[in-house]
Amino acid sequence: MKISGFTFTKNANKLYYPVKASIECLLPLVDEFIVALAEDEEDDGTEEEIKSIDSDKIKIIKTVWDLKRYPNGQEYAHQTDIAKEACSGDWLFYIQSDEVVHEKYLPLIKENCEKFLNDKEVEGFLFKYKHFWGDYDHYIQSHAWYPREIRIIRNDPEIHSWRDAQSFRKIPNFDGKDYYQKENTSKLNVVELDAYIFHYGFVRPPYLMQKKRKNHNTNYLGQSSTDQSFKNEAELFEYGDLSKLKTYKESYPAAMSDFIKKFNWKDQLRYKKGKEKLKKQKHEKLKYRFLTLFEHTFLNGRLLFGFKNYKLLKK
Repeated sequence: MKISGFTFTKNANKLYYPVKASIECLLPLVDEFIVALAEDEEDDGTEEEIKSIDSDKIKIIKTVWDLKRYPNGQEYAHQTDIAKEACSGDWLFYIQSDEVVHEKYLPLIKENCEKFLNDKEVEGFLFKYKHFWGDYDHYIQSHAWYPREIRIIRNDPEIHSWRDAQSFRKIPNFDGKDYYQKENTSKLNVVELDAYIFHYGFVRPPYLMQKKRKNHNTNYLGQSSTDQSFKNEAELFEYGDLSKLKTYKESYPAAMSDFIKKFNWKDQLRYKKGKEKLKKQKHEKLKYRFLTLFEHTFLNGRLLFGFKNYKLLKK
């Protein structure tokens, strides 16, 4: 059995992505790791960061983004497909540049890859998520955030990244144009693993969090939309009251050790409710707070009317 890891990235250093940790966390598990690396800005240094990892498993593919051809986040899916197509494993482990797997889950993951290798009904594996927010000790548990997602897929040429690279679908005879298409596509049959992806997409210094949000909006809707949308926003992102969130009290992924040591914006975060009237984040709004309470009280955490791009197998 062979397992490939794969990802895409661009300007990861400037935007404070833990790309090195994201790659390193999978190296003990995978036989190769493919990176679709877009052209960095001159002062970024993501390529040097990746090359500093002491492993001959890593293969870098240089790419160029085309946001006109692939708008609305589709370039993320396109880049994911570029890396996927270069993989040679039986199973392909996809991880984004702000995601990390704790080493304690690696034996379980390998065991299940071996167990279901010849069971062709199983097309992928579903992971649980911890979405960290503001710092490395608080995470969101909310209807507003996806609780699970596919991160391991079988090496099948009909399986493609879907939408904005959040998930995967089977798309026979895909022409590579519309990553949002639903017609003639099918959801993957997956087995859920008792393992978590640690998502650090909203753990950055406030000024870099705002910069990342602007960059993200531009990749979806273009520069003019970003200029309009952010013209009245502050330069620092407001995380809000972290005391309302879940507290993480377990060990950190070993690969994140050096990155976590850089944490230096604690004095810019709020750990209790203040008198200021702040703009509410999505997970703080009454609608989502009610749905989250209902789901965890009566549905054992199962999402009500939530996005679910997979067919869960009972194996």
